[in-house]
Amino acid sequence: MTVVGYVPGAYDMFHVGHLNILRRAREGCDVLVAGVVTDETVVRAKGKPPVVPLAERLEIVSAIAFVDRAVTDLSTDKRVMWELLKFDVLFKGDDWKGTEKGRRLEADMASVGVRVVYFPYTAHTSSTALRALIAR
Repeated sequence: MTVVGYVPGAYDMFHVGHLNILRRAREGCDVLVAGVVTDETVVRAKGKPPVVPLAERLEIVSAIAFVDRAVTDLSTDKRVMWELLKFDVLFKGDDWKGTEKGRRLEADMASVGVRVVYFPYTAHTSSTALRALIAR
């Protein structure tokens, strides 16, 4: 049976943390689909628009060897993307683990038979940290 993995993210200002999660996710499935969230979803989730526009973020993520397919992620509700892609496992950074949004994600995914796997968050490098450095 082919295991399809899904790893959603903004992938703004692509950095080693993004690369790490994509590499680890690829090790946990046969086919890896990366969902690049829309600019509007980034604003809703983080309160500010991404630095890099969606089309460019999609192009960057598509070029990563670990990714079999990059798609536009249309919703914060990952069941919407599951309906389109029918993935078996969803990968996320462990900054979500044990949080309210993480528990909600786990419940939503369990309702359609999808496992949620967390990977260590690369704390020393993040788009937020890069944005702060640029703003200085």
